Amino acid sequence: MPHVTREDMQRVATESFGWERLHDYQLDAMEQVLAGRDLLAVLPTGAGKSAIYQLPALLVDGPAVVVSPLLALQRDQVEALDRAGVGGAFLVNSLQSAGERRAAWDALAQGDARYVFLSPEQLAGDDAVERLAGARPGLFVVDEAHCVSSWGHDFRPDYLRMRPVVERLGHPPVVALTATAARPVRDDIVERLGMREVAETVTSFDRPNLRLRVALLTEADEQRQAVVERAVELTADGHAGIVYVSRRVDADRLAEELASRGARAAAYHAGMTAARRESVHDAFLSDEAAVVVATSAFGMGIDKPDLRFVLHAAAPDSLDAYYQQIGRAGRDGEPAAAELFYRPEDLHLHAFFTAARAPEDALRRVSKALRDADGPVGTRELDRATELSRTVRTRAVNLLEQVGALRTVRRGKVAHACDVSTAEAVTAAVERAEAHQALIRSRIEMMRGYAETSGCRRQFLLGYFGEHLGEPCGRCDRCEAGTALARRESNGPFELDAPVTHDDWGDGIVMAVEEDRITVLFDAVGYRTLSIEAVTSSGVLR
Repeated sequence: MPHVTREDMQRVATESFGWERLHDYQLDAMEQVLAGRDLLAVLPTGAGKSAIYQLPALLVDGPAVVVSPLLALQRDQVEALDRAGVGGAFLVNSLQSAGERRAAWDALAQGDARYVFLSPEQLAGDDAVERLAGARPGLFVVDEAHCVSSWGHDFRPDYLRMRPVVERLGHPPVVALTATAARPVRDDIVERLGMREVAETVTSFDRPNLRLRVALLTEADEQRQAVVERAVELTADGHAGIVYVSRRVDADRLAEELASRGARAAAYHAGMTAARRESVHDAFLSDEAAVVVATSAFGMGIDKPDLRFVLHAAAPDSLDAYYQQIGRAGRDGEPAAAELFYRPEDLHLHAFFTAARAPEDALRRVSKALRDADGPVGTRELDRATELSRTVRTRAVNLLEQVGALRTVRRGKVAHACDVSTAEAVTAAVERAEAHQALIRSRIEMMRGYAETSGCRRQFLLGYFGEHLGEPCGRCDRCEAGTALARRESNGPFELDAPVTHDDWGDGIVMAVEEDRITVLFDAVGYRTLSIEAVTSSGVLR
């Protein structure tokens, strides 16, 4: 295609979308996409991530295939494009009638579709992928790309099957978009999507208008009551917000308690019907509901700039999840509250779930079935041969592929790697799974560190994402209590972002430097917080 200048892009932005001015980071990202490079963009909610693919899609040959995790989010994107007068946007999902899906596929085949929105589950079928391949897509877009990563807080196994899909589509430029991704998540996204010549657009993670606060509690009833009282107080002031809980039953119970106290509250979780979830979603956006009590299933795609608070009735399993969720507050730049009601027992439960053993039996069945097959095997054939559930089979296939014990071939089928025995494949996959569990446990400990730190919470949070804040923020409870001290940018041999090697844990990178300790992200074991005096005197870290 001919070279497209920034002036050309701004003209298209104004004429086609009505956008008066693109930000420099948007233009930088679009240039990379139009140059044919894969792009990973990590931008805060409300920073215009969608524009990064929507505009280039009008300038490349072939439609943009957009993979998005929520049907409501897909619908909002299509409606926004229609309102802008761009058109050519189609949905393909399980809630459509057969006629609606057929119309979307026909538009794609006839060249009338400029954007096609699907869920990752839709790409599990060979028929859908073949139809997309026939249209020769110009872009492959993954929205909420942290879901691709098994490090990610919204991990969905179907996302892991997208790498072979990208290749079957001829590897058009891949655009991965997310609001939150720490370094290991970014690396995981690139690997799992098979991205090449990757350009990154990563802006600051700091949201200075958010006031960070943690309430330390000891009893479950005390914790619940504190959340209710705070939510009632905030909604009484006319504010809207979200209360995140860890279990569906807690969402229902807290919503009922808030309603009994006069708050316009609604529950939202995956156990509700799709129609009920959509009703709650719409009620919140229209201000009919002032507060939604929800599991992590709620929030992606919420376009409510005046959301004034996000409360957590329990600690999530990572700072990735926490930051993603509190980032939905204060999108208009005005002050907003991000408050965690913390009991240490919350994280004990998360740690318990990470202790599950690797699926050795499933790994063995899948590996043996592939070795016994005459050729490449499709998903249905593999399910019959192994008698495993789809979820368990998907996890086993993903682990075996990660260690090179199987390979994806034509039409999404898989075949065993000839030089790997079943025993070797199972051993390698189990080791990979156990290493991953160690990484997950390290993230839980970083969540604990944030909740229990006596220092500036914003410094701790930004340090987790590899961003340095030299002085205490003055806008968190620790700063207001006077316990936060300025961090040092260096301390002896350990500099921020410096590569280091530990005798037992291998290679890592320094993510944060404090007065007497450093936080290192190790490739093999995840995050570790180390005493500077101890590692200096022992020489275990270099």
